[in-house]
Amino acid sequence: RFCLPLVLAALHTMATGEEIPSALQDSWGDFWLFRFFVNAAGYTSIVVPGFLLIHYFKRRNYLETGRGICFPVIKACVFGSEVKSVHQDDASLPPRVEPTESSTAQQVFKLLFCAAGLQASYLTWGVLQERVMTRTYGATETDPGEKFKDSQFLVFMNRILAFTVAGLYCALTKQPRHGAPMYKYSFASLSNILSSWCQYEALKYISFPTQVLAKASKVIPVMMMGKLVSRKSYEYWEYLTAAFISVGVSMFLLSSAPNRHMSTVTTFSGIVLLAGYIIFDSFTSNWQDALFTYKMSPVQMMFGVNVFSCLFTVGSLLEQGALLESIHFMVRHSEFAAHAMLLSVCSACGQLFIFYTINQFGAAIFTIIMTLRQAFAILLSCLIYGHTVTVVGGLGIAVVFLALFLRVYARSRMKKRSKKLPPGESPVQKV
Repeated sequence: RFCLPLVLAALHTMATGEEIPSALQDSWGDFWLFRFFVNAAGYTSIVVPGFLLIHYFKRRNYLETGRGICFPVIKACVFGSEVKSVHQDDASLPPRVEPTESSTAQQVFKLLFCAAGLQASYLTWGVLQERVMTRTYGATETDPGEKFKDSQFLVFMNRILAFTVAGLYCALTKQPRHGAPMYKYSFASLSNILSSWCQYEALKYISFPTQVLAKASKVIPVMMMGKLVSRKSYEYWEYLTAAFISVGVSMFLLSSAPNRHMSTVTTFSGIVLLAGYIIFDSFTSNWQDALFTYKMSPVQMMFGVNVFSCLFTVGSLLEQGALLESIHFMVRHSEFAAHAMLLSVCSACGQLFIFYTINQFGAAIFTIIMTLRQAFAILLSCLIYGHTVTVVGGLGIAVVFLALFLRVYARSRMKKRSKKLPPGESPVQKV
């Protein structure tokens, strides 16, 4: 009991390269590594019983022997109701709406609507995220105020609203018949929770522009995870642009601005948390891609993942007693309550705009809009929160976004060439 705080405090000192303040010895429980293991223990207390139940039902061949009112629920959660789709024509994603000559003005309006919705949702989300995690609430002339520290509660707030929105959307609109075993969503849910937690927690140790660039560079681990999880192969230009992205991010991280205050310094803890975010998020996207072999819509995926996300986060918060503590913080600081609610609204609306934009205009247009959003987010953060960027750092940012646009351009050219070639003939040699 007495050694653990000292060990965690020592790790914190190694991570930040600073001496241990006396107050830190009393607040060692706020150290990110300790919180990570506590949260993971809470998730484990839910995952392990669930795994044992699934194993039990499968060993008993429950599909043949099961009866009673619980049979449909257990069947949907453990076994599912349909096999995977094996042909591309059976894909669950709705066909993208192709623009027609007679509706050009309508298509332009839709594009502007999608771009404005994505930019407003995620730019507001980014500004609020930095405000909540790096600034204090209730500060006065005599009182410095207090910071909100529990990143898991913010993840829970985002997921409960996304779950509600996706559930209402599925209930009010026609969706494909769902066939995937529900428990398979838990893998993507768990990695999604951990990636979001690392994303919030990292802002305590790095600047927001650094985090945005790290998100842009996640194409590298996504490609690695794609090889490991889905056995994918990639083109030469994908490796080339990934190398450019890594060079640009390195230029930004290694550049140093004079008189940088502590909120903009990138520490070892921040780098570790960013790496955790990228790794977990890469697994999430690849696992979801594998799940889409079942017949489902993106909103059904959103609903299934967020069901387990709410279960994991609320269970962990209740076990730690942190749920009531966070609610009391909201009661004490109405400004934080408004920020947390707006964060959740922006996150949920942003996901719906993502689905609608891809359905209407395809992934290439969506990627261009989101790449521009990342550039605007860095600019907005520097203007509002006073982050400084050197010339070398600015060149690094430019290299990263140039590589991202090259990826979009090369992918669109590849798709056009593949449509002109006979079936079964590959336009470019695979690497």
